[in-house]
Amino acid sequence: MVGPPGSGKSMLAQRLPSILPALTPKELLEVSMIASIAGELSGGKLSDRRPFRAPHHSASMAAMVGGGLRARPGEVSLAHRGVLFLDEFPEFSPVVLDSLRQPLEAGESVIARANHRVTYPAKMQLVAAMNPCRCGMAGEPGRSCARGARCAADYQARISGPLMDRIDLRVDVPAVTAADMIRPQPSETSEAVKARVAAARALQIERYEVAGLSGATVNAHCSAALIETIAAPDAEGLKLLRDAAEQMKFSARAYHRILKVARTLADLDQDETVRRIHLAEAISYRVAGERLAAAA
Repeated sequence: MVGPPGSGKSMLAQRLPSILPALTPKELLEVSMIASIAGELSGGKLSDRRPFRAPHHSASMAAMVGGGLRARPGEVSLAHRGVLFLDEFPEFSPVVLDSLRQPLEAGESVIARANHRVTYPAKMQLVAAMNPCRCGMAGEPGRSCARGARCAADYQARISGPLMDRIDLRVDVPAVTAADMIRPQPSETSEAVKARVAAARALQIERYEVAGLSGATVNAHCSAALIETIAAPDAEGLKLLRDAAEQMKFSARAYHRILKVARTLADLDQDETVRRIHLAEAISYRVAGERLAAAA
């Protein structure tokens, strides 16, 4: 999420766990085992709420992906089956940010030592928030950045291209005005959103059980080969995807991630077919990231 200070990026991230389904017994056991190893299971209490981790931007690589003398799990593993929120995204060390690439791709964090190797699960949802530039004023109506376009370019360049390629949804969060707060528009409740998310996840669980993939419960964990089958678009969607891939030079990873997002959008609509409208929305999220990278 990219937007000026006070636009609600942190609030949106903190609300995300409330629309996710409760942990299954198997997931609860996984989360509890990791918390126990890290010494964060106080009083032996268990919770069916999905983890929400929000480390400070001064966190070290060992704190983020795990390490230390006893190879303890890091934030990516403590957020397993939940949400890892990184506020002020470019303020993290570039080395720490790039260390997230392997957990995001493989769903696990591998800590190697001279005489042993430890692997912790890390299937988490990464949510990041950042200002458009260091001062936060770039692109805000009625305000201007004192340093000009170079401020935004330098700030956004702290995030590497390979890491951005692993982020599926890139969303602009505009500033909230006083008028928006005084006369708020009717909005959808969290309960309604949660019901829609639960229905989409139920479809995905059933789909992967039929395919014999007990380890995959959501589209994000589906293999590249299988997603091409289950997310095969209709004729209009295929033409749009082909044209967009040719014009925007999508990588192979971006191509499969767009299919996964489009398949999820179709599931939210309870639609068995991935249509042009689903692909158009999935591509729009990717294009927002391409504009961000171009500005850098």
